[in-house]
Amino acid sequence: MGDAQVVRLGKIVMIHDLKRQGLSLSAIARQAGLDRKTVRKYLDTGLEAPQYAPRDPRPRLIDPYARYLQDRVAQYPDLSGKRLLREIRDLGYEGGYTAVKEVLRDARPPKRPAFERRFETPPGHQAQVDFAEFVVEFTDEPGVIRKVWLFSMVLGHSRWLWGRFCASQNLQTVMRCHIAAFDALGGATCEILYDRMKTAVIGESTDGVITYNASLVALLAHYGSAPRACQPYRAKTKGKVERPFRYIRQDFFLGRTFRNLEDLNVQFDHWRATIANPRVHATTNRVIDEAFAEEKASLIHCPAGDA
Repeated sequence: MGDAQVVRLGKIVMIHDLKRQGLSLSAIARQAGLDRKTVRKYLDTGLEAPQYAPRDPRPRLIDPYARYLQDRVAQYPDLSGKRLLREIRDLGYEGGYTAVKEVLRDARPPKRPAFERRFETPPGHQAQVDFAEFVVEFTDEPGVIRKVWLFSMVLGHSRWLWGRFCASQNLQTVMRCHIAAFDALGGATCEILYDRMKTAVIGESTDGVITYNASLVALLAHYGSAPRACQPYRAKTKGKVERPFRYIRQDFFLGRTFRNLEDLNVQFDHWRATIANPRVHATTNRVIDEAFAEEKASLIHCPAGDA
């Protein structure tokens, strides 16, 4: 054995202990299993921990995909981590989500969470409805930038999501979307919460009495439901439908191409059915589809011919 051999701190302590006991250099070398030259070196240097050269970092499963993740986040900063995990798995990644989050943590600093009061409703009691604006360039119309609006209805208890991208927010569109949503649900909730949409809320008196659009009221009454307006400047009470808009933008909309409005809705329906509704909801900690299957029993049954 030569000077290059690695000697651990415990053996160095033993060498010095044997020396204090009066053993000769040769006797210490025999008991320690080292050569005399190595024993002499550690007796001369004293009780110092051996210095090891840093190890070369082990290759990680995520390493070949780190640049892809960095480039995607640079182009679309709001893409969700779960969306990016699905993308690199399609490219062959076999690792877990934790490694993806580590790369994303370096690529974009985490946002500080906002603490909000949780507001829950019993099964079948409430759905929340709103519109969100999206800007898109369809591949069928290159160079033409269009605005589309996503009508979204979210069940307050299970968080089950239904939605449709539309060319306008007019009353006819709102009515058609409600009918389609109730058809997909197989029923209606006792009330629908709105963020003072112009097509839902048309006025409010000085004493706080709200006037709703008569056509919408009649439609909801047909299904056994009723409108309810969000409190002024309290849009957070409708967070169950507004937070999904951010999720939809980050996990579905960004970084995709769509031929036209119909293709956009086809892709959105597939994403809802395979990604959004089968997931475990971060607040309820339940699979949304499973919670919805239980909530369906509490919905108001659609009138004949409408479900």
